[in-house]
Amino acid sequence: MDIRTLGTNDLDLICRHREEMFRDAGRSDDVLTLMTEHFREWVRPRLLDGSYFGYVMLDDGTPVAGIGLMLIDWPPHPEHPTHEKRGYVLNVFVEPDHRRRGLACELMKLAEAEFVRRGVCYAVLHATEKGKPLYQGLGWNGTAEMAKALPS
Repeated sequence: MDIRTLGTNDLDLICRHREEMFRDAGRSDDVLTLMTEHFREWVRPRLLDGSYFGYVMLDDGTPVAGIGLMLIDWPPHPEHPTHEKRGYVLNVFVEPDHRRRGLACELMKLAEAEFVRRGVCYAVLHATEKGKPLYQGLGWNGTAEMAKALPS
């Protein structure tokens, strides 16, 4: 398995992985089509300026897994009292026929190492029910975060 960093030519792959990740979590196609359209325009400039970064795993040249990473501004917090950035993990996806081989685990280890390399000491992610056992097995814990969709 080869691993490389994400590049600007990976826009379609990133969008497909994100959509498939949410589809696998039970989201409906009508919402996902709209989300992907807006996500594509959101992530494009971030790929260009490097504020969205990550890795893709290739099996004989074919992308089979990927992970997105970002640094987000966050005020100093009891979990990171002297830092004003958090690492953020998103869009972890492994193609169905490549699952249960440790690829997501390897991607998470790369993510953690990249955050450390960038001086980040605290990272967060949002986990699907399927993903929670992986993250918990790597030492990630639930937080007190709550969410509410507001009228637009």
